[in-house]
Amino acid sequence: MRFPPAFLDEIRDRVPISSVIGTRVTWDRRKTNAGRGDWWACCPFHGEKSPSFHCEDKKGRYHCFGCGVSGDHFRFLTELDGLSFPEAVEKVAEMAGVPMPARDVQEERRARERASLHDVMELATTFFEDKLQSAEGARARAYLRERGLQPATQKAFRLGFAPDSRNALKEFLAARGVDKDQIEACGLVRHGDDIPVSYDYFRDRIMFPIPDSRGRIIAFGGRAMSSDALAKYMNSPETELFHKGNVLYNYARARKALQKGGSVIQVEGYMDVIALAQAGFENAVAPLGTALTENQLELLWRMSPEPILCFDGDKAGLKAAWRAADLALPVIQPGRSVRFALMPEGQDPDDLVKAEGAAGFRKILDEARPLADLLWLRETSGGVFDTPERRAELEKTLREISGRIRDESVRFHYQQEMRERVQAFFGSARTEKRRGERGGSTGWKGPGGVTQAGRLAVSESLARSALVKRSGGVMPLREAVLVVTLVNHPMLAEEFFDDVERLELTHKDLRQMRSVLIDVLAHQAAHDRAAVLAAIETAGLAPVWERAFEHVRRAGHWPALETAAIDDARQAFLQGLQLFVSERTLQAELKEAEAALASEPTEENYRHLVEVQAQFRDLQAAEALIEGFGVLSGRGGRS
Repeated sequence: MRFPPAFLDEIRDRVPISSVIGTRVTWDRRKTNAGRGDWWACCPFHGEKSPSFHCEDKKGRYHCFGCGVSGDHFRFLTELDGLSFPEAVEKVAEMAGVPMPARDVQEERRARERASLHDVMELATTFFEDKLQSAEGARARAYLRERGLQPATQKAFRLGFAPDSRNALKEFLAARGVDKDQIEACGLVRHGDDIPVSYDYFRDRIMFPIPDSRGRIIAFGGRAMSSDALAKYMNSPETELFHKGNVLYNYARARKALQKGGSVIQVEGYMDVIALAQAGFENAVAPLGTALTENQLELLWRMSPEPILCFDGDKAGLKAAWRAADLALPVIQPGRSVRFALMPEGQDPDDLVKAEGAAGFRKILDEARPLADLLWLRETSGGVFDTPERRAELEKTLREISGRIRDESVRFHYQQEMRERVQAFFGSARTEKRRGERGGSTGWKGPGGVTQAGRLAVSESLARSALVKRSGGVMPLREAVLVVTLVNHPMLAEEFFDDVERLELTHKDLRQMRSVLIDVLAHQAAHDRAAVLAAIETAGLAPVWERAFEHVRRAGHWPALETAAIDDARQAFLQGLQLFVSERTLQAELKEAEAALASEPTEENYRHLVEVQAQFRDLQAAEALIEGFGVLSGRGGRS
C-alpha cells in the first residue's frame, strides 16, 4: 500500500534507527558513541571480523564501509529480513506506537495480485521440476548429466523441463484454478490480438527458474533442446514481477554465501553460475543474457565493495569487459570499484572448472586485474606510439577517460596514476633506445645498430598474448575519420561507393560498421544519417559508433562531424582517402623491404628499405600538415 510521506517521516523520527538494527546485531562498545547516536557493528549483510557497519540516529541511515550497503529503517527490514515494504512500515509504526493510516484499497488489490502472481510462478516451477523427472524429461536429464550437473545441484537450483507442447503448462495451471489473466500476466503464454488462442511461451526447453532478492520465482530462462530453435536461450518477457535489467541470476543465494566472506563474482550465464556453485563458488551471479546494466552494477556493490567481473575468453567477452569498464568508471568511489578476470581464450567458467577444477578457476580470480589496468590495456594494446604526437594523443585520451569519474578524490588519483604510467613507459622506451645505441639491448638492430624500441605500448610477451590479439588494438584514427565521415554524410558513401567498398580497413569493428552502411545504401530507400544510425544500433554496433565518434571528435577532425558542410566533408574525405590508400601501399612495401633485408642483408636491400622509410616519413609529414590545417581551420571558422 502507499503511505503518506508525513507518516513515514513521523515514525522514522520516533524510532532511532539503532533500535531497529539493534535487534539483529551486537554493537561494538569500543567504537560506538551512544551519546551521539553513533553506532558500529559487524555487518549483518556480509561476514566480517572487525566492525565496518555504521548507523547514525540523527540521520536515520546506515552504511557498511565493507560491502557498501546503505539505507533507512525500512530498507534494513526489507533487505535483511525479507519483509515487504508495507510489512516493514507496520513494524516500525508498532515500535513507534503510531497507528497505521487508512488502507489504500486500490494499492492493496495490486499487492494481492502480485502475491497471487508469485503463487502462479511457484506452481509453474513445480510443473517444470516434475516434467524434468518424468519420461518426457529423459533427454533433458541426459543433457544435464553430460554437462556434469549432479542431481543435488539440479534440485538446489530447481531446474526443470518444458515439454514440447503448446498447452501443457496452460492446462496444468487452469486445472488448478489459475485464470487466463494471471497466466498471461506472468508471461507464461504467448498471447495478443494477433494470436487467436494463447500457447505456452516455453516449449522443449530446459528451464532455469529466476528468483528475486527474497528467493521468490519471478521469471524463467529456457535453454532449447533442439538445434533448430530460433534462440538457444530465452528469458521470460517483462512482467509486473520481472524487469530484466534490475535482476541478477542467483542474487539471493550469492548474498547469503557472502556472509562467509569473499567478493561476489559476476559471470555471463546460468550454466556458469550453476557449475561454479557445484565447484564451491556459491557467490556467483549473472545478468540475464544482456550487457551489465547500472541497476545490476548497483546490486553487485550492495554485496561487495569490489566485485569481480568475469568474462569469457573470446573477442565478445573482451568487448563486454570494455563496456562494463565504461559503465563502472563514472560511478566508482573510495572503497567501491571493480576487478576484471578474463578467461583463457575459448573457455568460459563452466569449461574451466570441468577441465581444471576449482583450483583452475581460483587462479583466474587471483589474477583479476583492477579497472585502471583494463583501461590502460584497452587504450594501449597494439598501439604504436613512436612520435611525440602519438604519445600526446594517448595522454589526452587517458586524461579524458579519467575525467569521466565523478568522485573528485578518485578522479585525482586516476589522473595521477595514468600520468605515471605514461611517463614510466615512455621513459623506459627512451632508455631502451639509448641502451641499444650503446649495444646494451637485445632488441633487433637495423642498419647502423639502432634498436627498434619504444614503439609498442605493451611488453613483447603481452603483445603476443591472446588478450591483446583479441582486443583488436587501438582504433586507427585515419580509419575512424573515414567511417565517421561516411556515417554522418551518407551521400558521400553513395557518391564514392566503389572506393568505400574497396577500403581495406584493418579494424574489425569499423569494417562491420562499413558493411552496415553499404547494406543501408543497397536496400533502403532513405539514405539519411538517421537511417544509418538506426541500422548501426540494430546491428549491435552502437558502442563502436560512440567510440569512433568520440575518437574523431577529440582529435578535432571537424569535417567528419554532422555539422560540417557537405563540400568541406567531401574535400576532407577525398584527402583522407588518398592518404589512407597511399599509407596502406607503403606499409605493404615497408614490410616486404624489412623481410628482404632480414633474409638477405645486402647493401641493395638496405638502400631500398631506407628509400621506402623516407617515402613513409614524407607521407606522414604531408598527413600532419593536412590534418593540422583542417583542425585549425575548424577552430577558426567557428570562433
